[in-house]
Order: sequence, then structure tokens, then C-alpha cells
Amino acid sequence: MAFKLNISVSFICLMVLVLATGSYGGGISIYWGQNGNEGTLAETCATGNYEYVNIAFLATFGNGQTPMINLAGHCDPYSNGCTGLSSDIKSCQAKGVKVILSIGGGASSYSLSSSDDARQVAMYLWNNFLGGTSSSRPLGPAVLDGIDFDIEGGTGEHWDDLAKYLSGYSKKGKKVYLTAAPQCPFPDAWVGNALKTGLFDYVWVQFYNNPPCQYSSADIANLEDAWKQWTSDIPATKIFLGLPAAPDAAGSGFIPVNDLTSEVLPAIKNSSKYGGVMLWSKYYDDQSGYSSSIKSHV
Repeated sequence: MAFKLNISVSFICLMVLVLATGSYGGGISIYWGQNGNEGTLAETCATGNYEYVNIAFLATFGNGQTPMINLAGHCDPYSNGCTGLSSDIKSCQAKGVKVILSIGGGASSYSLSSSDDARQVAMYLWNNFLGGTSSSRPLGPAVLDGIDFDIEGGTGEHWDDLAKYLSGYSKKGKKVYLTAAPQCPFPDAWVGNALKTGLFDYVWVQFYNNPPCQYSSADIANLEDAWKQWTSDIPATKIFLGLPAAPDAAGSGFIPVNDLTSEVLPAIKNSSKYGGVMLWSKYYDDQSGYSSSIKSHV
């Protein structure tokens, strides 16, 4: 009897430990696709460092434009050259990595002219990248896990409509994850309204190229204040700390590994909405080894 009791107590302790770690453990999200020298998508997932990979970018869409994906030196979409990525996507998903298509980007041509335009774009994304069907799927037959809103230009109009239409497709079977990469000044100028819908699963906030709310020279106050605002005001499942993976990856906002692990992460991980760290990008992470250095702390 005593033996059984000990087993039960040990089991309960183990469960408590698992739950406690699960509450605060986070994952790493990476952007891949904007540098042909960053390795393949399959190699990216094989590192075991990432839980989410954002394929960047569907750079042209909306307002009557023919949608076009741009994956830099990885493949040529104009000759259907990116369909071979389908096996890589499936390889990632088999490892438990969520593969998400990022739409937008910093230097692209996109906007939504109306709610109906948003509906058309959602339909295009569903049929060409998600669970729908199309004769011209740019990345082949693999079904991606969701859509990332990396909207950094144009207007802030109708992104909430796009989120609602995309979310509606979850009812057709496989869940469509919605993620976003807003800038850290709150609220975000482009996707601020969309984020209020509460439809987003993961929000990786860009705490770089934004001096008023990013970390600088051992001063965590600005970042911490912005983090608290994001985690308290945005109804998302998880919020991520978005960072450059190397000093050259952004104009400002890089956090040295020691500062991140000893100061920044301990200050933000107590939030129940803490999801982990997002890095821009795989190419820079290859140069710095940043994800490998922080993985056990995230």
C-alpha cells in the first residue's frame, strides 16, 4: 500500500512539474524564404530549433493584382519552380513544425480595397495554399498550417475582414492558424484592428527597428512596458518576442544572448500569454547560431 502511495505521489509531482514547465515553456518561430543561401526548408526544420516556420512572402496580392509569391533565390514561381517545396513542407509537418505562409513583407505590393476583395484573397489563399483545390498551387499539393499577416505597408483597411474569412475556412476540416507580425509601438498601424478580432493564434511582435519600445543597452523598461500592453490588450492565444537573429538582420533591436537569457526572458515569461521568440531570419540565424544559443532558455 505504501509503495502504491509513493508511486502516486511521484506521479502527481511529475504532472505538476510538466504542467508548470508547459505553462512557461516557449517555442521559436523563424522566417524562411528571403535568402537563397539559408538552406532548404527541410533542412531548416531538421535543425529541431523551430516550432513554426513562416515562408516569406506572398508579396503581391489584393486590389485586382495577380497574386505572386517571392522566395528570393530558392525557386522561380514564374516557371512553377516552387512546387517542389511540397515535400519539404510535409517533411516539416511530420516533425511537428507548423508551416505558415507569410503574406506582405516590407517591400511588396499589396492592399485590400474592400471587404469583397478580402473575401477573394481569402478564397485564393484557401484554394492555393490551404485545404482547397486549384490547378496551380504555387507550393504544390502540401496543405500549409496557416497564414501570417506581415503587413508593413499600404493601409490598415480590411485586414480584419481577411482574418474573418480565413478563420471561417477552419470549419471545413483542418484548422487554419492565423498569425501576425505587428510592430511593437501599440497599436499597430496596419493590423491593429484585425488583432482586435481575437481570431489570431500567435502574434510575433517586432521588437526591432522601433527604438521607443525595443531593448537597448541594458535598459529593459521600454520593452517590458510594451510587452505588458501587448499581452494585456490583444486577445491572442500566445504573444512572441520578435527579434533579429543577428546584429545585421535589422537596423536596431538586436539583443545579445546573455542579455536575453538573463534579463529579458525572465521579465516576460511570467505572462500566461508568453509563447516564445520569433527570429528574423533563418539566413541570419545560420550566421549567428542565435536559436541554438537561446533554445533551452525560451
